[in-house]
Amino acid sequence: MINYLKNVLEKMPKSWLSTTTHRLDIYDEKLAKTEFLEQFELLSKKDSTDPSALNNLPTAYDYIRLGHPLSCVLEWSIARLHEINPENIISFSSQSIPILSILRKNLLAHKNTRIIYTDNCLDFFDYETIKQTYGYSFELKKVEKLSDISDFDGTTVLVSQSEKVEVNTLKLKIDFFINIYKKLGSVLIVNGKQNEHYISEIQHVRRRETIAMTPANCHTALQALIKNSTFTISSPEIELNKKIVRDEIITITGAQTMPLIGSSGLSMQYAIMMGLVDFAQENYQGKPIKFIVPPNCYGGTNDQARRVAACIKNVEVIDLPVDRENDMTHSIDVILNEIAIQDAVPFIIAEIPTNPRVEVPDLKQLKTVLEKKRKTTLNSNTINPVFVLDQTFCPNTPFLDSVELFSKVKAISYVSGSKFPSGGQCTAGYCVGNEKTSSLMLKIDKHLNICDNQATDLQYEILAKQLPSMNQRIFDAYQNARDFVDFITKNLPSAKINFVSKELANQGFTPSVFSLDLPTKGSTTKEKENYKRALNLKLINLMIKKIPNESKFCVSYGQLKGSYWTVPATSTQGTTKEGDKDYIVRVSISPKINLAQHKKVFLEFSANI
Repeated sequence: MINYLKNVLEKMPKSWLSTTTHRLDIYDEKLAKTEFLEQFELLSKKDSTDPSALNNLPTAYDYIRLGHPLSCVLEWSIARLHEINPENIISFSSQSIPILSILRKNLLAHKNTRIIYTDNCLDFFDYETIKQTYGYSFELKKVEKLSDISDFDGTTVLVSQSEKVEVNTLKLKIDFFINIYKKLGSVLIVNGKQNEHYISEIQHVRRRETIAMTPANCHTALQALIKNSTFTISSPEIELNKKIVRDEIITITGAQTMPLIGSSGLSMQYAIMMGLVDFAQENYQGKPIKFIVPPNCYGGTNDQARRVAACIKNVEVIDLPVDRENDMTHSIDVILNEIAIQDAVPFIIAEIPTNPRVEVPDLKQLKTVLEKKRKTTLNSNTINPVFVLDQTFCPNTPFLDSVELFSKVKAISYVSGSKFPSGGQCTAGYCVGNEKTSSLMLKIDKHLNICDNQATDLQYEILAKQLPSMNQRIFDAYQNARDFVDFITKNLPSAKINFVSKELANQGFTPSVFSLDLPTKGSTTKEKENYKRALNLKLINLMIKKIPNESKFCVSYGQLKGSYWTVPATSTQGTTKEGDKDYIVRVSISPKINLAQHKKVFLEFSANI
């Protein structure tokens, strides 16, 4: 196996290390990791490391936050060493999240958990906050010898720290082994068939609250495994890169607080949510906590919010209607009035522009509603809302720089770095706040550290390189998107396009993503919907076929070149309620693209519908 791995790493596609968003046209989400490894296993049996064969393996995961070819290969390798199913091995960029994933499952199952550890490998683990804020219950026990481990009525987790990939003694009375690899992350081993029902739940935590071990770090771990050596990690420029990134974010956002940088947008969002819960528990003891979230926003946001609410008493998610016939500002006003009656703590999470319909509320009206003084039924002042803004679509808009806009409101904004900030080259995310949020930002930073979800050294390096050019790239991409939208409007006027108006663009809202609601046919609603869905795929597949060097079927945007095509209902809105999903085409245009060729192919498509 070792020799085979050595050859794989020598001949693997470069994209295994560098690609953030993988192709959806060769991906079956239900077979994530499984389909890739089944075919990888066949290659290993043939001792084949042919570059074209490796390159033609199915997509392991559509997005590297969830997993990727190298995380699968690392997990396969460790599984082979232990002679168990690769499904039982799950790698994380975080050291603490694998522990939290088991605690979450057991909380909901009302099952006891015992965490056993050796040496001082859990010095970073803030068990008091995890019990109080996260609501998790567990016993913590340090042992000198593994033979001292006694029977336990519940789940036993063994945590150890190692400088190299080693084989665990799976015959011990242990349900889960968590091996911490400093600077790389961790690897969780699910021990025994009786615990395999945990796998999907643990994978879902990795999907929503953190990221898989990064490709670069998986590569480091595999190299160490091949050489039977300790991990070698060197980042001499890390402090300089951190300074560049923070300075650039402050310049771009105009924020009054020090930026926080996480391993992904959802990692950052999780820290925000848990920090807000912690703040509310400390300052508004016993009061209900309400997260106000659009039901058709990015599916990861929706899912994560509801997962947090499921684990913590007094936390509830309230739907915020924002699209179609609904106005965000009016909806917020109505909901805040209702929450005032309950004397609850309101935390609003909203996207501006909205995703995927790219709509912007009247910001002056939004300001008025957020600043509005409300009273409880006892005529006391209500708790002021915290406005959390996902501005991933327009990270160049300085929402928190304006003295007039959100200066009197506690406002926080965050961005997924896998889009425009990095040009699609890493998953990192960042968060800033206005001067009213200094105490909140301390809480958010605390939970970013508790979850060990900070950005990696390489992510800092990529952001330091890409952030200085971000605003120019956004402008250039917007110009291309506007050109393409105008062309589609002229040549297929029956299509409905959701894109920012020229008026909004003049105000600084310049996304390069638009949604396309294609014309349909049929005598019934079902027939019309089925026709439109088929037409969506027809357009996407034609673009990929005709322009394979630029067009990709994938979920992201903000890339450095080409175009991305997806259907939000089947990708980014995977966990959204069916009635709130958008079966439309979402298109992302980059600053470097052959627009003439894209127009030519679209004309071919429109002539045959």
